[in-house]
Amino acid sequence: MPEVVVRRSVGEGEYPRLVEIWRSAVDATHHFLAADDRADIEEHLASDYFPHVNLIVAERDGIAVGFAGTAEQNLEMLFVDAAERGRGTGTALLAYVVDHDDVAKVDVNEQNSKAVEFYLRRGFEVVGRSELDDQGRAYPLLHMRIKRG
Repeated sequence: MPEVVVRRSVGEGEYPRLVEIWRSAVDATHHFLAADDRADIEEHLASDYFPHVNLIVAERDGIAVGFAGTAEQNLEMLFVDAAERGRGTGTALLAYVVDHDDVAKVDVNEQNSKAVEFYLRRGFEVVGRSELDDQGRAYPLLHMRIKRG
């Protein structure tokens, strides 16, 4: 199996592929997300979300298979193509942003139990909870912080 390579995004030219990855990941993991909310988020990814984070891309054989977005020590997003799940891509992305962007916090949809488990296994702990997501939608968030030391 070819090794995953993690690098900084080269810019807007990658956005269409990153949206495809997001769609694949959400279809596989976000069954709780209403269709209208999913469509609204997807519509704003490239125009409103990607430009406001440091984008990190994971690729295998030169093809983007996952990405993460960071801002001010927060992991704002991490998505891995459904076909790539379980192959270490998410772990590689997380390790990169912790090491290079000093990521210490992440908010995770409480209903995405696999993501919650992923972060718990990698040294994060739950430090709070919100009933609504950042857009005011009824998707509870768990606030997680990496355990240091």
